[in-house]
Amino acid sequence: MLGVLPDSALKEMIARDEITASEPVIPEQIQPASLDLRLGRVAYRVRASFLAGKGRRVEARLAEFEMHRMDLSNGAVLEKGCVYLVPLMESLALPPGLTAVANAKSSTGRLDLLTRVTTDDGTEFDRIPEGYVGPLYAEICPRSFSVLVRPGMRLNQIRFRAGQAALTDAELKALHSAEPLVDGEAVIDHGLGFSVDLKPAEGDLVGYRAKPHTGVIDLDRIAHYPASEFWEEIRTTDGRIILDPGAFYILVSREAVTIPPDFAAEMAPYLAMVGEFRVHYAGFFDPGFGHGAAGGHGSRGVLEVRCHEAPFVLEHGQVVGRLVYERMADRPERLYGADLKSNYQGQGLKLGKHFKAG
Repeated sequence: MLGVLPDSALKEMIARDEITASEPVIPEQIQPASLDLRLGRVAYRVRASFLAGKGRRVEARLAEFEMHRMDLSNGAVLEKGCVYLVPLMESLALPPGLTAVANAKSSTGRLDLLTRVTTDDGTEFDRIPEGYVGPLYAEICPRSFSVLVRPGMRLNQIRFRAGQAALTDAELKALHSAEPLVDGEAVIDHGLGFSVDLKPAEGDLVGYRAKPHTGVIDLDRIAHYPASEFWEEIRTTDGRIILDPGAFYILVSREAVTIPPDFAAEMAPYLAMVGEFRVHYAGFFDPGFGHGAAGGHGSRGVLEVRCHEAPFVLEHGQVVGRLVYERMADRPERLYGADLKSNYQGQGLKLGKHFKAG
């Protein structure tokens, strides 16, 4: 069957050794429409980001770029502004007709951790072609905060597709007519457009900006770090803010989004570049995100935004991204938010799970 493979199919891939791992895959890795990938036991500090290239292996190219290596067994700090390559525990042996795409997990993106999956023979990040047999690597570049990592941590996730899964705009309009995907007018143009909310229903808090000089974040510590030590609150009463060059922001979509159980979605940029800023799109949206049957009743999309060379005025309602909806090959056994420890179901403006108020 064509579409994005659900959790039941991922278990079958593991049983057939199409997904293998240096340590057994644990149930917590298997999401409704994706598999979490785990860091291995060593990290390589490299001079620069790189792709292996056609006919070349990542391991062989490391000799060109490696500066030093670190044992992660007892935890190690990945420093802000540096680039690291970490072999993952999982490897693939993809059959014909099945491709894969990787992405950062939501909590990873909200920390401004640039994380991308790369492979042998790789000519682009986060894309794995049919028939690929070999290891997976995570390239990690902390942009705002230095982080403490250990083996087994899950920063990336991977989704498997059989054939063409994306809905056309006509199909998306029909789906929205049958089951509203947003709580307002649907802007459908190569996906479902979403805009930024700078006029909240209550108060004037519209986002957060990462502070430039902070401590290290241990990724195993949940609801541990006072938000005020790492983030500045962004407030406005006139529906606009000015983005500072080089700064990283957490904002929220104006629209509440729904992903029906038989579909999944991927956040993508509305344009490659909109003005002088870029929306970082951390994530996959699993079946059931924001869906009433899974306890969502519409959930906002959190936006990770970085401004580039010049200050830029961002205004309420400005379209900044889009959701590309895809068919599931079958309905998942479990939906996002239902019987899962889903951190962001029913969310509004929200920092990552590592932070607490204060």
